[in-house]
Amino acid sequence: MLPLESVPNFSEGREQDTIDAIGEALGRGARVLDVHSDPDHNRSVFTLVGEDAGLVEALFAGIAVARERIDLRRHEGAHPRIGAADVVPVVPLGAGDMERARAAALELGRRLGDELSLPVFLYGELAPGRGPAFFRQGGTEGLSRRLAAGELEPDFGPAELDPRAGGVVVGARRPLIAFNVDLRGGTLDDARAIASVVRERDGGFPGVRALGLDLPAAGRVQVSMNVEDWEAAALHEIVARIEAEAASRGVEVAGCELVGLMPAGAAAAAAGALLRIDGFDATRLLELRLLDESR
Repeated sequence: MLPLESVPNFSEGREQDTIDAIGEALGRGARVLDVHSDPDHNRSVFTLVGEDAGLVEALFAGIAVARERIDLRRHEGAHPRIGAADVVPVVPLGAGDMERARAAALELGRRLGDELSLPVFLYGELAPGRGPAFFRQGGTEGLSRRLAAGELEPDFGPAELDPRAGGVVVGARRPLIAFNVDLRGGTLDDARAIASVVRERDGGFPGVRALGLDLPAAGRVQVSMNVEDWEAAALHEIVARIEAEAASRGVEVAGCELVGLMPAGAAAAAAGALLRIDGFDATRLLELRLLDESR
């Protein structure tokens, strides 16, 4: 049986002591595969895997540390957020394991509400039609107003945000690719315009969520994306579209950034397209074939 994966996003990308403390807590019950921290976003994205109960324990421990160490009242960064532990997805790695992911996410949400008194909002497979952006509209102030007006209520925990730690968005979802494209010589308006071209909501690629962000420390702007269906929207095609749109505005693509890990199939598709190999996919990768045959 394959482990479950989680990719929790924490609202801290500058204070290394806090990032390390969260990582240490997560690592007690699960295997941390990757940590991606960004000072402009002021955000850290951890990738970890574990058996079901151990993963829930690890996530609970990491979120407890974030609740104690991160104060959103003093937080500023380019990426939208509503919590110290902002969004916590549980991801099945096996084709038939979504129910396991749902169960683990529900147990985590229940514990966060009962034991840490954090308001928990479900998304993805646990609340179809609702994604993290639904809750982030207007930031913590906007979410507080919606809670006070009765427009929303948490699925677990108190009916108001924690003054320091905010709330937590918890869900189960398929694997996605968090992928950013940095632009040189452009403005924030350029980045936002290009993001609107590629995101699904405005007629772009299926399953693509995109924002235009300013990166003052890097001196660039960025198209920040979640590619929720990499088989329907190939990364190399998205990058090519962004590059063409940028060029039409006199802007250059400075580079691309992968946040966390990505499915091998997505990399294989890009490599096959670049090398012009017909029918090239993950089954043509030697190491993956050996892994499959060893199971």
